[in-house]
Amino acid sequence: MFSRRMKSRGFSLTELMLVVALGGTLMAIAVPVAKDLTASTKLNEAARLVERELQDARLRAVSSNRSLRVRTNCPSTGYIRSVEVLGTAVDTASNRCAASAYPYPAADTDVVTRPNYDGPVRTIPNSATVTTIAIEFAPDGTARLVVNGVAQTMATEQTLTITRQSRSKTVKVNGAGKVQLQ
Repeated sequence: MFSRRMKSRGFSLTELMLVVALGGTLMAIAVPVAKDLTASTKLNEAARLVERELQDARLRAVSSNRSLRVRTNCPSTGYIRSVEVLGTAVDTASNRCAASAYPYPAADTDVVTRPNYDGPVRTIPNSATVTTIAIEFAPDGTARLVVNGVAQTMATEQTLTITRQSRSKTVKVNGAGKVQLQ
């Protein structure tokens, strides 16, 4: 009687192979879905960084009563930085986004010595790219498009496109300074 009970316990080899085959099939289905979800998450992370940089620059422009520009692909592709508008040739200098020439935080805290409100050079994460554009936020919170170093009133909403692996998201900025991630 005892030996018969021992034989009926456990799984047969057929049952075990069936469970392994079912698990393998589920994994084969789940891996592409997980990769797609990861790619989407990485694009969203990059788009949120661009949107936050624009929002932060607008807030700092209003709170400091200084005009700030957000420059994408500055100092090179894949970077973004907000810089204080000085109203001089420095605003369009080729090294304006270089952290070595214009460090963050500023070398001194004297309000007379400018720039004091430059932000850090941020890397757009996950090998994402963004449209090259410069948007200036005025102390009243409004936004202007910068073309050849000159801030111009925005006639239409400006769209920044963030792209990663043939997928894209957009961030829109209107003349009132409203920033929207879409």
